[in-house]
Amino acid sequence: MCLSRKWSVTFLFPIAESTSANKQRLVSRRFRLITMNKLLAWWCWTTLFYAHFCSAHDREGVLANDDIQLIEVHKIWDAAAHNAFTDLIRFDDQWICVFREGASHVSPDGALRIIGSSDGRSWESLALIESTSSDLRDAKITVTPNGDLMLSGAEALHDRTHKTHQSLVWFSADGKSWSSRHEIGDPNVWLWRTTWHGNTAYNIGYSCSEDRFIRLYTSIDGKEFKTSVERLLEDGYPNETSLVFRDDEAFCLLRRDGQPSSGMLGQATAPFTDWQWQELGVKIGGPCMIQIPDGRLLATVRLYHPTVRTSVCVIDPNEGTLEECLQLPSGGDTSYAGMVWHEGHLWISYYSSHEGKSSIYFAQVSIDKQE
Repeated sequence: MCLSRKWSVTFLFPIAESTSANKQRLVSRRFRLITMNKLLAWWCWTTLFYAHFCSAHDREGVLANDDIQLIEVHKIWDAAAHNAFTDLIRFDDQWICVFREGASHVSPDGALRIIGSSDGRSWESLALIESTSSDLRDAKITVTPNGDLMLSGAEALHDRTHKTHQSLVWFSADGKSWSSRHEIGDPNVWLWRTTWHGNTAYNIGYSCSEDRFIRLYTSIDGKEFKTSVERLLEDGYPNETSLVFRDDEAFCLLRRDGQPSSGMLGQATAPFTDWQWQELGVKIGGPCMIQIPDGRLLATVRLYHPTVRTSVCVIDPNEGTLEECLQLPSGGDTSYAGMVWHEGHLWISYYSSHEGKSSIYFAQVSIDKQE
């Protein structure tokens, strides 16, 4: 014990030994005590600094999961006062990103902007879809079985005498020239994202009235949507969704804003009319989910606690869990991502106001293959 104490002190600063006087021994003991206290203080401050550094590093987009890494992210659009609510697709060897432009998060002048890029760095406007009678919101884009682009969104009407909201779609062969609008679904039911499975389009709409529910629709042409399940879920004000199909199995990532407010994962098998739901135990917003080649389900969502942020998460349908793996540089008004797997990487569009004005960002993420 004495040898151990003597070694630890001598390691810091050599102490001359003396056995001739009690005074010398007292000075030596006091010196050891002071030295050990300094060592303890140094260790505490170093630990606190390291913890703060790691926490700040994580907030800047460094992963919580070593097999997912942020390669790069950059701002691609900020022309409007408020740029938000994105989606992303690869089409004819180019990137196409769609989103809403407006004066603010909610404003009567909302329009849907379509931009394109061949390299992901230089972007140009392809089209702008506007309405004089409504606020156009939540642009989503997909490709139909015949190879056309299908843009969907919903309008919040200025005149609410007969209805408050109407879901809409447009079609294009090149992203520049778009068809006239087609009204889809039921009035006051917001069809949020169209997902094609084979030759059938699926979309889950949520009620914009006080009677809260979600409804499953199907379509064979993308223009006429018929109700498949009248009331898919009611508890907790269910709303925004993202669907993934795996052969004859379907998964639905669901946002809820009531009580309870936990996000949910739904699962069903063909014909997708009987769904089982699991609570994920965490509140989410703006869900976007895809399956990557190794079979894992990835989602980019808004997370709320302890701070609002946009993050990439892994979903385990067997355990009913959502695990945050990578926080993207984000904060404040943020989320509503689009996700594409391309050339062995995950590419993500999203919006955020962490640099001031709400702007559109484009990220490249590396993900190690799971054996």
